[in-house]
Amino acid sequence: MPAQFDINELHWLLDIVQSIDVGVVVTDREYRVEVWNSFMENHSGRSATEVAQKTLFELFPEIDQGWFTHKVETAVMLGTRAFTIWEQRPNLVRFKSYQPITGLADEMYQNVTILPLRSTNGETDHVCLIIYDVTGVAVNKRQLESANAQLQELALRDGLTGLLNRRHWEQCVEREFARHMRYETPVSLVMFDIDHFKAVNDTYGHQTGDEVIREVARVTRNMARETDYAGRYGGEEFVVLLPDTDLNGARQFAERLRLAISKLRVDHEGKPLQFTVSLGAACLDSRMNAHAELIERADKALYQSKENGRNQTTIFQDE
Repeated sequence: MPAQFDINELHWLLDIVQSIDVGVVVTDREYRVEVWNSFMENHSGRSATEVAQKTLFELFPEIDQGWFTHKVETAVMLGTRAFTIWEQRPNLVRFKSYQPITGLADEMYQNVTILPLRSTNGETDHVCLIIYDVTGVAVNKRQLESANAQLQELALRDGLTGLLNRRHWEQCVEREFARHMRYETPVSLVMFDIDHFKAVNDTYGHQTGDEVIREVARVTRNMARETDYAGRYGGEEFVVLLPDTDLNGARQFAERLRLAISKLRVDHEGKPLQFTVSLGAACLDSRMNAHAELIERADKALYQSKENGRNQTTIFQDE
């Protein structure tokens, strides 16, 4: 007959279990703790004696009992290991993070292996949980994802103003055109530029000119809704795409923007510099064949504003 398994005789194995830098927990089929290594003691603040014969759910009420028992019972039924990873569930049990990444992770991220344990009679009467601290890996991945997201965002933005660059906002116009053609939702475009901007550059210098552009962009960004697309067309020219907005709404937005910009003051050697903008607005309609027609119409309306004396809003009227 095979020798009966006696965990007390395998003291060397227990030494290994106590020394490794992962959590090892063995429970019976009622989830009562029988093995609790030093990793678990150190991170939970509870000794093996304290937790003996207590259930995991008593010790860690944060465990989703339904989800966890289903995971374990499936592993036992199939006789295979099961796994949880931090990307799907950040941790099984809440341990504080003590890794040298202060401020980046308050709690330990964990991967967990669920291992059914068979006794000598072939029955699975225990379950082993191996808990890995993957906080460093998780934080590094999150930082990389954040950096990539920031780089992607920067690729969509104009460097001087922080507004959408021309390539991206034109894609937004194209997308809104497709939405309009399908659902007939109103979409308007406001295009404007800074009046006599060349004179500003020539008189006060390019640094002051850049500051004027930044201030106009700041006001534009603040006045646009979260659903609007504010961009820089190029040079001193700007655009704001207004989804779900008809011509009347576009006119009101353009006038509020014009008045707000007229109140701006940019300091130049202690003297306040004042400036204005001219604006044109147009709205999509079902007769258009392409999104570029909306840009052309708004540009024509802007040209009319400049021809008629500047510092005003013109609405495109289809002849």
